[in-house]
Amino acid sequence: MIQNGKTQFAQGVGAAEGPDLLCVASEEGGPLSSERREALERHVEQGGAALVALQPGDSEASILAGARVSESLPLTEWFVTLSDDPAAARLDGEVPIVSQLCALSPSDDTSVAATTSVRFNHHPTITVRAIGEGVVVGTGIADLRALLDHPTLGLFVRRLARVGQPVRTTSLGIGVVGYGPFGGMGYLHGLAATETEGLHLVAAADSSRDRLVAAQGDFPDLNMHDSASALAADDSVDIAIVATPPVLHAEIGLELLRAGKHVVVEKPMCLKTADADLMMQTAAEHNRVLTVHQSRRWDRDFLALRRVMESGQIGETFNIETFVGGFEHPCRAWHSEESVSGGAIYDWGSHHVDWIVRLYGSAPARVMCTTHTRVWHDTTNVDQLSLWMQWSDGREATFRQSDIAAIRRPKFYVQGTAGTIDGHYAPISSVDVQPGRGYVDTVSHHAEAPVDLTVSTYESGAGLTESVVRPAPHPGWGFHRNLADHLLLGEALAVAPQQSRDVVAVLEAGHTSGQNGGDVMEVAR
Repeated sequence: MIQNGKTQFAQGVGAAEGPDLLCVASEEGGPLSSERREALERHVEQGGAALVALQPGDSEASILAGARVSESLPLTEWFVTLSDDPAAARLDGEVPIVSQLCALSPSDDTSVAATTSVRFNHHPTITVRAIGEGVVVGTGIADLRALLDHPTLGLFVRRLARVGQPVRTTSLGIGVVGYGPFGGMGYLHGLAATETEGLHLVAAADSSRDRLVAAQGDFPDLNMHDSASALAADDSVDIAIVATPPVLHAEIGLELLRAGKHVVVEKPMCLKTADADLMMQTAAEHNRVLTVHQSRRWDRDFLALRRVMESGQIGETFNIETFVGGFEHPCRAWHSEESVSGGAIYDWGSHHVDWIVRLYGSAPARVMCTTHTRVWHDTTNVDQLSLWMQWSDGREATFRQSDIAAIRRPKFYVQGTAGTIDGHYAPISSVDVQPGRGYVDTVSHHAEAPVDLTVSTYESGAGLTESVVRPAPHPGWGFHRNLADHLLLGEALAVAPQQSRDVVAVLEAGHTSGQNGGDVMEVAR
């Protein structure tokens, strides 16, 4: 039996992935027995599911899956092409995986769900066979752990194996409250909805008539509203996205939930932990989905950082430090006005604290925040803050944000018991010579470019070894794809409201600590 986290694989009726899916792999020393094959068939007939890794000579597994091995292929990187199946909704159509591979030959009662190109010919790689009330998913990918851990193929086979789960194919209408200026959050959500199967933008609300006109120019078929209340009454809106300044998030979010809308709130979820709890309670009472657009969970460098940490390469993590900022005049819009934004800690802190909490898996037990207002006196935000967090087991983290840091700290600095990771900002600048303007130098915000990570690990007798990890491949509209998957296919939310509520609890405690001169504050549970 092979143990892989919470998933176990067995030759026969072993431990299951969830209550219904049994994962079947050949053990060393023999193929599937007829007795175990019959037991699996009974499990499937009664509405269960089985995932079977097919191997040459395993005739009982072939009977169960309705497919036999036609060719055994070596260990290498193979590209798997998904079929046009509802289970492939919002998934990349062709993805690589490293494994030994068996090309399959399905029987007449077995359908092909995915193929692999072998010397320019596509061979069945994943099959589906219905038995009674359940299904058997067969695969020629020998490494079941690699298959189930794969971000695309693992999700695909789990969808194929689900029994009795309705698949909605309707498209969900999205309305944005607080459309904002061109290139702002309203345009981002509209673009994401346009490019995500199962979602479409149907409405926008804004208190500015000019912005509504701009919204209709961006998306001509929108229903236009001058208030959140008007959008709440729009029957074409299934999902309402609150993209207003943070001080209004709770009030508007609650109104929309009570109107029967699923609600997405821009980060931070709100400014007070009590408001977050009330929003979660209201969503549950009205059977509506509540989530937060923690968009930077899909940043390519953060995805790479998570992968390195989860691989165990640097051992057990005990210290995480993140930074954002530079030395420049802060923006003069509402982001720098505490009564509207909640304060500086609620700005980038809503991203960085979310990162830290996700990397550690839980919120800290206590925090302390120190602040400085020394240079910029035309805004109500502080010039610089340092938020220190500690977990009950002694692990710690620090988030720093500054508008008076002439030399930037690393974006990431992570210490583990076997090594350290850091990543330094690389601001983007472009130059051009334009007719009538001449030399033009454009500098983008330093936080937009994903950073390379340097990983330094220690080995006894060899000392330190350094390697560079590039950012992960672009994940596309990860948040919006997951939102559609949750509402249409019943899959888990990537951003559970409790997680964002915990971030608010940390930010609120940190803000209070900063106001009180750096008192240590317990985080609300």
